[in-house]
Amino acid sequence: MNDLIDSIKELQQGEIRELISQRISEFSQYKEEHINEIFKELCFCVMTANCGAEKCIEIHEQIGLDFVKFSETELSNRFKELGYRFPNIRAQYINESKKKIDELKIALRDLEGEELRKWIVKNIKGLGYKESSHFLRNIGYKNYAIIDFHIADLLEKYQLIEKPKTMTKTKYIEIEEILKDLGERLSLNMAELDLYLWYMETGKILK
Repeated sequence: MNDLIDSIKELQQGEIRELISQRISEFSQYKEEHINEIFKELCFCVMTANCGAEKCIEIHEQIGLDFVKFSETELSNRFKELGYRFPNIRAQYINESKKKIDELKIALRDLEGEELRKWIVKNIKGLGYKESSHFLRNIGYKNYAIIDFHIADLLEKYQLIEKPKTMTKTKYIEIEEILKDLGERLSLNMAELDLYLWYMETGKILK
């Protein structure tokens, strides 16, 4: 773990620190947004499972608040026009999730921590632990780890984990605890740590 800590500390001395701070600030502003804007961000996280983040960002920006307005068929057709990889099933997931907007608003107001993430996993179609953590991070919650294959590859490279063949809930929580320990040693929350790790693995800071 010390080698990884040293690598992140080195990054903290450069311009990446300011970029990450700016991105975290942008995420935090979502808590003041209308629920439709928050739902739009949820749709992005539904889209990103097994899809390239940059392509999803491009398509997501083009659809905008039509995620709230479109029917399932309209959204599926728009996905197809824009070259999205899973137009039908993700349009279905988003359409089903749209019925939960009012409940989502209440959950975000009344729940916190693990209870909030569990609610999202249980109630929002297409969001498992990784995607739910991604959604919460993107709307300003800072204490959830987003463990995708990039992060798992990096942790394996530094011999902190053996990359699992399947990411079960138990394995996810186990790896998340390792990341929390790493974050504590660096005085970083999970949202900040994720962006540093993502940058180390991809050379990019997205969302």
